[in-house]
Amino acid sequence: MNLDFDPVRCTLCPRQCGGDRTKGRGRCRMPEAPVLARAALHQWEEPPLSGTRGAGTVFFSGCSLGCVFCQNDSISQKDFGKEVSLSRLREIFFELIDARAHNIDLVNPTHYAHAVAQALEEPLPVPVVWNSGGYDRVETLTALAGKIDIYLPDFKYPDREGAEKYAGAANYPEVAQAAIREMVRQTGPYALDEAGILKKGVIIRHLLLPGRLAQAKAVMDWVAETFPPGTVLFSLMSQYTPWGDMARCPELDRRLRKSEIRAAAAYMDNLGLEGFRQEAEAAQARYIPAFDLTGVEKGNVSKK
Repeated sequence: MNLDFDPVRCTLCPRQCGGDRTKGRGRCRMPEAPVLARAALHQWEEPPLSGTRGAGTVFFSGCSLGCVFCQNDSISQKDFGKEVSLSRLREIFFELIDARAHNIDLVNPTHYAHAVAQALEEPLPVPVVWNSGGYDRVETLTALAGKIDIYLPDFKYPDREGAEKYAGAANYPEVAQAAIREMVRQTGPYALDEAGILKKGVIIRHLLLPGRLAQAKAVMDWVAETFPPGTVLFSLMSQYTPWGDMARCPELDRRLRKSEIRAAAAYMDNLGLEGFRQEAEAAQARYIPAFDLTGVEKGNVSKK
């Protein structure tokens, strides 16, 4: 595995900031070793990921994208978490597997691709999920080929203006599109086992935002035009809740209207996109995991 990672000039993510990760000075603000906030079974992923027993989610701290409305801001922007060794990271994978997780679900792993690659030198007995914001370098993903079974990227912004305003990443649309194409190239069409659990493939997520129905439609258009039926699954998410400091984007300081949710769902149906959609009831704070180091320290992985 030849993953281009220089700890003193990091270029893992599309920011290519060249930060010194030995001192936590990259755009993600994270050190070279992985920092985790939670490792536990999780029931709120898409049905073929959560199944009946839960996805084995591992939440990485820090973030190279930094969306202003992030509900996980305590770990993505305020950097709560605990540094662990590579050997401990792999131990966590097996503790989740022992707890009967359907998969190992790596949440926001982009800036830790080097650590993930090393921790997966030996294959796991369950599928590995790369659960990212979609802001991934093709070169980094290519270096991970063969180690990731399922990709779960967001496609947040189809427009450069929205990407710049909400994440300071005007190049997000073209970066995410290229990344998703590479993900699909690696996995091929999605495949389910006899119990309906995803074995391999790509699920593309889009979080519907207030006043951005046109952008949601643009994302769905791109998915429908780019991938033939049976290739990918699409997940339309309606869980948006105003969060954090909304001064920068007051237009997002409201909940979704039911009419927006209905219109987006109808558009998805009209396009014939296979996948999943959330109802308005998903927009509740209780669905945000407790970032309390559950499962990070040995012996406290939750089996619920």
